[in-house]
Amino acid sequence: MIEVKYSAKSLEDLERVVEFVEVKNPYAARRIAIDLQEGGFKLKQFPHIGLPVIKAPDPDKIRDLYVGDYTVRYLITEGTVYVLRVWHNKENEKSL
Repeated sequence: MIEVKYSAKSLEDLERVVEFVEVKNPYAARRIAIDLQEGGFKLKQFPHIGLPVIKAPDPDKIRDLYVGDYTVRYLITEGTVYVLRVWHNKENEKSL
């Protein structure tokens, strides 16, 4: 089975998005955390589930998985999926 690893930036992203929502709605923040974690589990079984990032140098290896209102960008290598970044779809990807 494929291994899923998280970059330091993606872990910071996860913390940031959960903390942002937690201020107004702790229940929703927990739900978001669970949904994003389940997205990571899906990548173990189906690493090509996300859409290719066309503007990437190798679109077949860099993909976006959409989990609710969030985008999980990841890189597929042999035997490992690396989660690179996570952001809310209303955020400007270029500002990350």
